[in-house]
Amino acid sequence: MYKYFTPKIVRRALNIWPPFWGAGISIQNIAPDFQEVRVILKDRFWNRNANRSQYGGSIFSMTDPVFSLMLMGILREEYFVWDKQSEIDFISPGTSDLNAHFFISNEKIQEIKQLTESGDKCFPKFEVYIYDKKGKVVARVNRTLYVRKKPEFR
Repeated sequence: MYKYFTPKIVRRALNIWPPFWGAGISIQNIAPDFQEVRVILKDRFWNRNANRSQYGGSIFSMTDPVFSLMLMGILREEYFVWDKQSEIDFISPGTSDLNAHFFISNEKIQEIKQLTESGDKCFPKFEVYIYDKKGKVVARVNRTLYVRKKPEFR
């Protein structure tokens, strides 16, 4: 599987994945090392709520698999990586296209590798902000992942 797990293929697959495509979510860029991803949520009439702002479920969905897929691309086949917990804080209404910039630092990667080296579980936390076209914060999302080295690599 990891032979086909390249930024280009992951980006294309996510952009035609029905939950993303239907919600107007588009992966704009995935860095070659998987450490940065840019996502946009298009403002469409079908993803507006009763208050005529972006539907909260779509805002939350635009962050759903991103950190997990980034770590899968970084750590490769030696690790299990799953979403464990997530929370969203809606700060202001999103009334335009929305964007998010996901980033995982080298320090965070080294910390995860160090904590899981002997086969222990690790629960790294990540935060991402969602912005409107004017740069105003619309939401903050905190995600906790589950990371553990696979038995054959411990």
